[in-house]
Amino acid sequence: MSDAVAQQIEEQEPEVDLSLANSVIDKYIDLPGNLMPVLQGVQDEYGYIPRVAADLIAERLNVYPSQIYGVLTFYAQFHLKPRGRFIIRVCVGTACHVQGAPRIVETFFDKLGIGHAETTPDLRYTFEKVACLGACGMAPLAMVNDSTYGSMTVQKVAEIVDDYNQRPLK
Repeated sequence: MSDAVAQQIEEQEPEVDLSLANSVIDKYIDLPGNLMPVLQGVQDEYGYIPRVAADLIAERLNVYPSQIYGVLTFYAQFHLKPRGRFIIRVCVGTACHVQGAPRIVETFFDKLGIGHAETTPDLRYTFEKVACLGACGMAPLAMVNDSTYGSMTVQKVAEIVDDYNQRPLK
């Protein structure tokens, strides 16, 4: 990575309190195979893996930063950018698709002003299209964090967004 790219990433990333990452690392430092639990714990603390935290993990676990980034980019569970407080997932699998998922997706795009895998500037919402949520009988299906919304309609999209707009960000 060039110095200009690294500087641009650092400028975009908010200030990070590394005491949270250090606490997670301290918890797992003596365990064999500690990389995954450390990365998961750090992501739980911040909602994503900040660049400075990834560099700290590499230093404290005595591994190359390239190994850390290899793991972070291989597994879909890890995120390198801040995500919204409310993660909205809409199933676009076959059952949901034939029941109108494309209209549901487009309505969320319109209501939120973001597209697939994007986050609103206020970090309230992240939107993701997913292949399957495992509840085809409820198609079309959406989830917000751990809450499931079945038999989705365009009207329900508006109700869901209005409901989550009333909730605090923290």
